[in-house]
Amino acid sequence: MSIRPVKYESTATPTMEGAGVKLHRVFGFGDPAMTDPFLMMDDFRNDNPSEYIRGFPWHPHRGIETITYVLAGTVEHGDSLGNRGLLGAGDIQWMTAGSGIMHQEMPKGDFAGRMHGFQLWANLPSSLKMTAPRYQDIKSADLPVVVDDDGTAVRVICGDFWGKAGPVDGVAAEPIYLDVSVPPGKKKRLPVDTYRNAFAYIFAGSGTFRDASKPFGVRVEKEVNGEELNIRDMSGNRTLVVFDSGDEVTVQAGDQGIRFLLVSGKPIEEPVAWHGPIVMNSREEIMKAMHELQNGTFIKAAH
Repeated sequence: MSIRPVKYESTATPTMEGAGVKLHRVFGFGDPAMTDPFLMMDDFRNDNPSEYIRGFPWHPHRGIETITYVLAGTVEHGDSLGNRGLLGAGDIQWMTAGSGIMHQEMPKGDFAGRMHGFQLWANLPSSLKMTAPRYQDIKSADLPVVVDDDGTAVRVICGDFWGKAGPVDGVAAEPIYLDVSVPPGKKKRLPVDTYRNAFAYIFAGSGTFRDASKPFGVRVEKEVNGEELNIRDMSGNRTLVVFDSGDEVTVQAGDQGIRFLLVSGKPIEEPVAWHGPIVMNSREEIMKAMHELQNGTFIKAAH
């Protein structure tokens, strides 16, 4: 077995999307080869409804798949095909935009106003970019959870892991998407196929991956004994760790334990032409998509 060293490490960056939603960008709009077949990932975590309630009104998608994983609150969604739905805590939506869809997502907080979730964009190969759109809406109860002897718990969203298969299927990149929780002080080895690109995104606790510096947390202001202090908060750690080649990942949990997404997929290794939520292989295809948006032919008949 060969342990994957860390190739790259960074902290999610505050940004604004949609109609004024404040979130953190984990990665995206950089070098797509580093995380191929994954293009972008956002962490939309917020306790202030005024900073997310305006949501993500109608917008187009083409040539990609979007994976939405909700941890707290709900997300109402609708599209140009007449689909409607509600994602609750623990639910997954895997949308294959394919040839094109108009879509909206409107987050709503829980009873305390909290909203938390992730959206990951996966590229489609050129042969599938103009495929018919489809959805897979998965309820939290349908996601298998496997617990190891040391208390490590893994929710299997997509792919096969430790004898369990996630409910999302038929995805081009054949990804494995896991929500991993390792108890305090435990060291864990997790298998990852050698021929896949892989990354971890830490969103709670702390720990170290082999050859990685200790995740550094997010600098926040907190009140301690009546005094405002600027400290590193590990409880909401927003660290991205991109791994080099190998067939397993090793993680050592800190004294708070660690929770992270572990995602891997087969690289597509094709040219990427990108214009917001439309991702094709050439500038000409992007120009065609924009022209179709303008003249009303973007949405294709079912085929």
